[in-house]
Amino acid sequence: MLVQMQSAKLGIATGKNLAELCRERFSRRTSIGLWLQAELVAMATDIAEVVGSALGLNLLFGIPLFPAGIIAGAGAFAILGLQQMGYRRLEAGIAALVGVVVASFVFELFDAKPQASEIGRHLFVPGFEGTESILLATGIIGATVMPHVVYLHSALTQRRIVGRDSAERKKILGFEKVDVVIALSLAGLVNLSMMIVAAALFHTSGLTGVESIDGAYEGLQQLVSDRAATVFGIALLASGFASSSVGTMAGQVVMQGFIRRRIPLFLRRALTLAPALVVLAIGVDPTNALVGSQVVLSFGIPFALVPLLIVASKREVMGDLVNPRWLTAIAGVIAALIIALNVFLLQQVFFG
Repeated sequence: MLVQMQSAKLGIATGKNLAELCRERFSRRTSIGLWLQAELVAMATDIAEVVGSALGLNLLFGIPLFPAGIIAGAGAFAILGLQQMGYRRLEAGIAALVGVVVASFVFELFDAKPQASEIGRHLFVPGFEGTESILLATGIIGATVMPHVVYLHSALTQRRIVGRDSAERKKILGFEKVDVVIALSLAGLVNLSMMIVAAALFHTSGLTGVESIDGAYEGLQQLVSDRAATVFGIALLASGFASSSVGTMAGQVVMQGFIRRRIPLFLRRALTLAPALVVLAIGVDPTNALVGSQVVLSFGIPFALVPLLIVASKREVMGDLVNPRWLTAIAGVIAALIIALNVFLLQQVFFG
């Protein structure tokens, strides 16, 4: 929430997005480096979302993964087509898909019947077991914060409602904070519900060997019902469609901001779709592809977050909406923790 609020504030205060401000404030070499890593992050995002959608189609309808990936790509094109009718239509379409995901996992929670005391305890008492659990935790951070959305959020607020003076900009920011809290509370609910369902169903029943999405689907069939497994597949499909559209728009913002180039949105969708289809075509394990792509997102967070904090701390850029020192310090601690987790993971993988 803190990260996305900073991004939204940047667009409101300056009328520019983060990529544009990075190009203006940093050296050309730094800007090109940030652009290239942001493009890699966009590709990783597409791998996750297309593979997730393909898995959903495979589980629900038995479609082989590669054809399912092509269908998933076509679905994302259709959602992007809503943009031709205005951003409001596109946002409504994405919001509807997100609503399906939220409703699906709330349904799964009721089916799992978890113990409230255990949920409360483990919200505050973390537990890691080996490098693999750290890898998964890193992936969860990447999937939640999503560095490409840091760029996109600043672009969405830069021209939507332009404040004429400081008072109006502060009022707009107040509404934006409410929007961020609601949106990311829902995202947090989905993430929590997935882990709670897995723990309440699989761990307590002894199915501790579930290590893949299709394994989770079969586990839901075995422990709950075909209906619960179908709801899980629908959530997976809706999540992939919604997120892939957001990733494509973020990529467009990054390219335009860093190098002042724009390509048609549908061409960009096709280019970023290609690596995901290659992953499916060569038979990479889809669950490993999903986890790996989310870890790449986590490694991309500092490259968006650190420039954001640097720019947001400059009064000559932000004016009256400049970050106070205490807020910069808190955000800096968050960035340091994410960087430390990434470094620790690298150390464990290569030297542990």
